[in-house]
Amino acid sequence: MVAPGPTESNQHWAMDFVSDSLDNGRRIRVLTVVDLWDRRSPCLEPDRSITGERVARMLEALRLKGECPQTIRMDNGPEFTSKALDGWAHAHGVKLEFIRPGKPTDNCFIESFNGKFREECLDAHLFTSLAEARKIIEEWRRDYNVLRPHSALAGMRPGGIPKSRERGTT
Repeated sequence: MVAPGPTESNQHWAMDFVSDSLDNGRRIRVLTVVDLWDRRSPCLEPDRSITGERVARMLEALRLKGECPQTIRMDNGPEFTSKALDGWAHAHGVKLEFIRPGKPTDNCFIESFNGKFREECLDAHLFTSLAEARKIIEEWRRDYNVLRPHSALAGMRPGGIPKSRERGTT
């Protein structure tokens, strides 16, 4: 039996990493995060390398802005199984939900998001610097969250979900 989906924002997030490279061949990684309720991306974090400590710091920055999930679904990568992330989650009552090893379909929403992100942003640009990558990726994230309609939301934008629906009152 499939567990019911989230009924409001910040109940259930998914996280993963996407790799790309700059025009000089240097690799970059992007931490991708999606809220499974409204498909909004609270953050896309590009850098040359991202540790478990960095993931925990990014989640703490979101928490301080009022964005903190009850559960986060992710794979078993070392950044996600780190003591730093586990400690942060424990301190804030966040459940870490790990998918089965080798089963990315267990995290299908983030995989779908990553495909769109790769096609529409990463493959569409040749970044000359990390600063340029950060700027373009953030512009894409804002467009994704605010301007574009989503088929999974019956053509609405993540920011366009009525508050009554978000609170589960419709």
